[in-house]
Amino acid sequence: MSGRVRFFEEAAEEIEHERRVESILVSMTRTRTWALQDAKARFSEVVRKAKSEGPQRITVHGREEVVLISIDEYRRVKGDRSGAALVELLNDSPLGEIKIERPRTRIRVRRLKL
Repeated sequence: MSGRVRFFEEAAEEIEHERRVESILVSMTRTRTWALQDAKARFSEVVRKAKSEGPQRITVHGREEVVLISIDEYRRVKGDRSGAALVELLNDSPLGEIKIERPRTRIRVRRLKL
């Protein structure tokens, strides 16, 4: 795969990631806000609502501190990023054939008394 094709694929992946994040931010505008005490007392309900209605905001002393989201939503936002794309990009690089020579130096190892 050429470097140019890979560049466009990475750009498309980045745009898709931005769309996912934007989708989450839009859905968060429809979220319910819970005080920490209420969220603790009704945790099962908060979890159910996170799965069915979207992210649930939890406040501590009136300040928003955390958002509870479903695992599906988390995976959608997180995306499937791994080092595989970087390895593939480096392998397909036109500079992949360049050999780098490193000079080897020998360093004396000192003895330790244990």
